[in-house]
Amino acid sequence: QVQLVESGGGLVQAGGSLRLSCATSGRTFSRYVMGWFRQAPGKEREFVAAISWNGDNTYYADSVKGRFTISRDNAKNTVDLQMNSLNPEDTAVYYCAASPGIRLSVVSSSYYYWGQGTQVTVSS
Repeated sequence: QVQLVESGGGLVQAGGSLRLSCATSGRTFSRYVMGWFRQAPGKEREFVAAISWNGDNTYYADSVKGRFTISRDNAKNTVDLQMNSLNPEDTAVYYCAASPGIRLSVVSSSYYYWGQGTQVTVSS
C-alpha cells in the first residue's frame, strides 16, 4: 500500500513558477514509477510527466516539455514537479500517482495509487 499526499499548489500569475511536492509512505517507494497528472474543470484527467524508479528516465507531455521538470528523492520518498513559465492553460488540479510497472506510462489506469490532488490556478 502506498499513500500519496501532494502539496505546493496555489495561485500564481502567468509567467510565474510553482513547485509541487508529493510525499509518499511505504518502504517500497523506490520500486514505483511516479507520475503527475492534472485535471482541469470540465476536462478529462491528462498526463503531465513521469519518472523512472531511479530517476534516470523522464517523460513529459508535449504541452509542458521545456517548462516542467519532474524529480524524485528515494531517500526522502518524495517526487517533485517544478513548473516554470506557467500560463492559464496550466490551471488544474494536479495529482501525484504511483505505478508498479517499469515503463513510463502516460495512461492513468497504469497507476495504482493516487493522491488527493492539489489546486494550481494561473491568472492572466
